[in-house]
Amino acid sequence: MSSIYKHKIGVIVDSFRLGVKEGLIKSKEVGADGVQIYAVQGEMDPDNLSTAQRKEWKDFIGSLGLEISALVGDLGGHGFQDAAANAAKVEKSKRILDLAVELGTNVVTTHIGIVPEDENSAIYAAMHKACDELSSYATSMGAYFAIETGPERSAHLKHFLDQLSSNGLSVNFDPANMVMVTGDDPVEGVYNLRDYIVHTHAKDGIQLRPVEARDVYGMLGYDKNEGMSHETMALLAEQGEAFREVPLGEGAVDWPAYLAALTDIGYKGYLTIEREVGTNPSEDISKAVQFLKKLQGQ
Repeated sequence: MSSIYKHKIGVIVDSFRLGVKEGLIKSKEVGADGVQIYAVQGEMDPDNLSTAQRKEWKDFIGSLGLEISALVGDLGGHGFQDAAANAAKVEKSKRILDLAVELGTNVVTTHIGIVPEDENSAIYAAMHKACDELSSYATSMGAYFAIETGPERSAHLKHFLDQLSSNGLSVNFDPANMVMVTGDDPVEGVYNLRDYIVHTHAKDGIQLRPVEARDVYGMLGYDKNEGMSHETMALLAEQGEAFREVPLGEGAVDWPAYLAALTDIGYKGYLTIEREVGTNPSEDISKAVQFLKKLQGQ
């Protein structure tokens, strides 16, 4: 096995459930190098931030010695499957990317919805059109919208990305989503998506029984809901009968092999810890930081 590159370690601030400012302080305390922040609603929504406030946040984060690895721009629902809703979602996504660049990062992670198998379907066409517009906009900014892995197998996601006009739509690689939902192999996924990985989530999990991706993420026309809420997905990951999110190193992700694969493809971005379940996220995240540092010989 090749030696493992010493990646910087990030933390999703919102995982602490303390609010942004306290979460940033806590991120520094647990030894993170950088942070990822939700920018969809609340105090970090670009619609709620003046130019002065943006500078204040950037300066505060810098004063802690932290970088921003990415912003989270997941707008929920069915991603970009609904053509009627896409114009507003695309515009909102662009404003989140503008904020990201202003704060010093060029990555916004998001979910686009399950990519259908049928390339002739209306849903596939709607997703392709919206994603191509986002991809072009990101490329014009020297930035990326990074799709989180999990709803479909990596080879199928690669095929969809290959059809876009630029790589402005790339990948936020989450190995836990793959093992929990599709049963995909994260190492194989790294090699399949090697040209697109710009950010990763450090999360672990196990699959308890085969699960239909549409039952987890929702699908336009498949269910009566507007897609699975983030909170509902977290509840499934904690209490569900199909899969469980578990602390790093306790699940089905082969971390040494996975990190070696990232090294092999030349990935030098962040490993950003996401902890969506558990009663003591601060302790879990602190242990996860130490787990990754030890694994990387830090």
